[in-house]
Formats: sequence, C-alpha cells, structure tokens
Amino acid sequence: MKADFLTRRCLALSLVFFSGIAFAQAEPQFTDPFTADAKVPERRAMRGDWQIAEGIAQCTQDDALYKKYKDHGPIIFYDLATSDATFHYAFKPEGCKSVVFTLNNEDGHVFRFVTSPERGTNFRAFPPSDDHKSIATHRADDWNLVEGEWTEVEVEMKGDTAIVTFGDHDPIEVKHATYAKSKTNFSIGFSFGSLAVKGVEVTK
Repeated sequence: MKADFLTRRCLALSLVFFSGIAFAQAEPQFTDPFTADAKVPERRAMRGDWQIAEGIAQCTQDDALYKKYKDHGPIIFYDLATSDATFHYAFKPEGCKSVVFTLNNEDGHVFRFVTSPERGTNFRAFPPSDDHKSIATHRADDWNLVEGEWTEVEVEMKGDTAIVTFGDHDPIEVKHATYAKSKTNFSIGFSFGSLAVKGVEVTK
C-alpha cells in the first residue's frame, strides 16, 4: 500500500512539474502592451499617424503619405530576430482594401499573406530571382476582411512550413523552401481606410 501511494505521489508530482514546463514554454517571448507610456524599442509605427493607447494601435490612411511611399499604406514593423516562432495578433478593419502580414530578412520579404474584403487571402513566397518577383503558394478564398470586427490571427513558422489560423476558420498549412530563412522583423500593414491592431505576441 505504501509503495502504491509513493508511486501515485511521484506520478502526480511529475505531472505538475512537466505541466509547469509546458506552461512556461507557452509564455510569449515578446508582447506589445500598446499603452501610451510603454517604451517598445522593437516597434516602428510608420507611414501614418498611429494612435497607441489602452492596448490598441490604430491609424487612418493619409492619401498624401500613401502616394509619397509609392502606394504603400500605414505599417507597424517589429525588429525581432526569429527562425521558428509563433506570431499572434488581432485586427479590426474599417474601409480597408487590404491587410498584410509579412516576415522579412536582410535581403527582403520571406513570407507574406494579403487579405482583402472580397478576394480572400493570398499567400506568397519570395524565392531568389533577378526580378525579385513573389510567387503564390496558396489562396484561401473565404478568408476575407470582416468590416468593423476583430479577427484573431496566429502564424506558426516551423522550418519551411507556415501554419496560419485566421478567425474561426480551420488552420491552413503552407510550404515553401524560402520560408525556412531566418527573419529579422515582421510587419502588419494595410491600405485605405482605418485599421486597429491589438494582442501582438511572439513565442519563440
């Protein structure tokens, strides 16, 4: 009886111990609080007047700036080196024509997906080429922008594979050799209208 009790006790302690490890591994390595007084050196909010307060960053496109930056809208960059990592954020569009998530390295874009109100979401890769053209790796026709509503997004990068979860849709797995490159930053951008962003977290 005593031996059985000790066995059960050891098993229970082991479960607690390993559960604690799993919980610690799930803790984000980076998070942006989006408060007015928080200093976030990794963040670069560009190409517009980003208002950051109370857990949300939001911006409305300035058409003059859009033209100045050669038809590129407001964007938030995060200078954070990653290889395999999981990115999480939520966004709320108002009148946007596109919302874009991109992973970059020193040479340029590595992984990107672009979501529009009606044309779904287009996944891209950027293999080496003289013309620096991207290629399509997948299209999710029903992953559209939902006007005025928050959409949760998770991007899990594992080697040459990206596993993306978008709102209530089932995850999509996309593969390309260039996705395995080390990354130096990631960004969330949009064109036209207004965008609100919250809940930016990265787990390595």
